[in-house]
Amino acid sequence: MDLERLQEMYPFKKYCNMAKKIVVLVLVSFVKFTFAQTPTSTDKPSEKKWFDKISIRGYAQVRYNGLLQTNEDLECEQCDKSWGGENGFFIRRMRIIFFGQIHPRVYFYVQPDFASAPSSSTLHFAQLRDAYFDVGIDKKNEFRFRIGQSKVPFGFENMQSSQNRLALDRSDALNSAVSNERDLGVFFYWAPEKTRKLFSSLVNDGLKGSGDYGVFAFGAYNGQTANRPELNKNRHIVTRLTYPFQIKNQIVETGLQAYKGKFSLLSTSSGVKFAEDKLYDDERVGGTFVLYPKPFGILAEYNVGRGPEFDKFADSISTQALRGGFVTASYKMNFGEQTLIPFVRYQTYKGGKKHELDARSYRVKELEIGTEWQMGKNFELVVMYTMSSRRFEDFSKPNNYQRGNLLRIQAQMNF
Repeated sequence: MDLERLQEMYPFKKYCNMAKKIVVLVLVSFVKFTFAQTPTSTDKPSEKKWFDKISIRGYAQVRYNGLLQTNEDLECEQCDKSWGGENGFFIRRMRIIFFGQIHPRVYFYVQPDFASAPSSSTLHFAQLRDAYFDVGIDKKNEFRFRIGQSKVPFGFENMQSSQNRLALDRSDALNSAVSNERDLGVFFYWAPEKTRKLFSSLVNDGLKGSGDYGVFAFGAYNGQTANRPELNKNRHIVTRLTYPFQIKNQIVETGLQAYKGKFSLLSTSSGVKFAEDKLYDDERVGGTFVLYPKPFGILAEYNVGRGPEFDKFADSISTQALRGGFVTASYKMNFGEQTLIPFVRYQTYKGGKKHELDARSYRVKELEIGTEWQMGKNFELVVMYTMSSRRFEDFSKPNNYQRGNLLRIQAQMNF
């Protein structure tokens, strides 16, 4: 069979031309699609606006302390101003928090409270709680300075947010060191990146962590507490060393902290004797032990030191020794999205409260039994029975011993 006859029967040339056209069409289509989806070298990715880097969250707490109350004269000024008397429903906190990493090495945090209570008869005032910014020294922000009004790194429970704490109030023994837990100053924090992530997870996973205040902290602050002007030329110095570590399924954290400074009395009664310059030594050292609730948990703290305290036998305010602490035991149970945490706390304190009238003298023994129910992430309910023995005395009340019990309820909304 000759060549011409084969070409008539099998037109190879025709098929080859068709195949070439198909390949060309496929390649052209692919190139068009690729360039349509890929930006040119001159295109710039869209940059986040300043408001895209800011987040908002907050929480509100409403309390009722009037059930099963046995003594209307039993009070705790630094704890909860709705204790005692003809108490009713009370907004303990109403906070909105603005925060964000506005630069790879700059983080800001602002927290006002719209339910501050200057006294038991004056409620729901707006007051600044936190206003600070962190400046990172290295790329990972393992070394950073915190500048502004923030929590003073003394005591685990002091730094633990009230949004996370089990007991409704902080202990007298540790919280008497820094009223409202905050002051204006500059603090240096250091923690490895891995540990910073662990600090964050201990809060986010519902394990009642304190937050990220570094493995090592050192700072200087005014010493008169938040939202008050400095009244002397001295600055308080504080340092803290803490470290969380894992033992099998459990996470344990131990810590040491101390501070030293001079404190100027804030308010005194007419007739009480005090130092001419109203300046007193103010120094403490404390220890912390935490066994995170997985499911059984323990939080224990104790501190000793010196500070101003009213002396009823001399009708004067003098520098005296102080000591006290607390232990809280808890058990965390999860039921689907719900969580139940029964707990018990015992605390004791002997010393003065420098922020109160005449540096009021305290002798406290208190047992609290309660439970926290979390319906989910947005609603919590705490019911707690308090059995308290308190002696709190100043110049106008030199013999004031109160003992009593009360049932306390708190509803909390998180957003």
